[in-house]
Amino acid sequence: MFMDDIAGVRVLYTGDYSREEDCHLCAAEILQFSLYFSSTKMAKTITRLAEKTPEVGETVSGFLVKKVFTYQIMALDDLHVFSQLSTENISQRITIAYSGAFGVLKHRLKQIFESVESLPDEES
Repeated sequence: MFMDDIAGVRVLYTGDYSREEDCHLCAAEILQFSLYFSSTKMAKTITRLAEKTPEVGETVSGFLVKKVFTYQIMALDDLHVFSQLSTENISQRITIAYSGAFGVLKHRLKQIFESVESLPDEES
């Protein structure tokens, strides 16, 4: 089987090596097209967040919960009401040895975190 161009027409040649006449089939016209896909997700606000309709462009702060193909945004305090999950606060303290200038350290920390506060030295 091979493709041949006869008088400007593309022809598919199928030879079965029999004594029957050769069969010539015209190639199908190939149309070029483009597919565009758009994905939009919608989340419902529930609990205290649903009491007030947000304005256009207003930030909604909450906890996004996905159940099967639905999304819900709820206040973190209401998570235990609508699921079997519970919340806990975790405090962590990290101690790192540093021998440079305090001003440089404070400047670098301000570049990483939103707010940095200096605490008075503890005499222990």
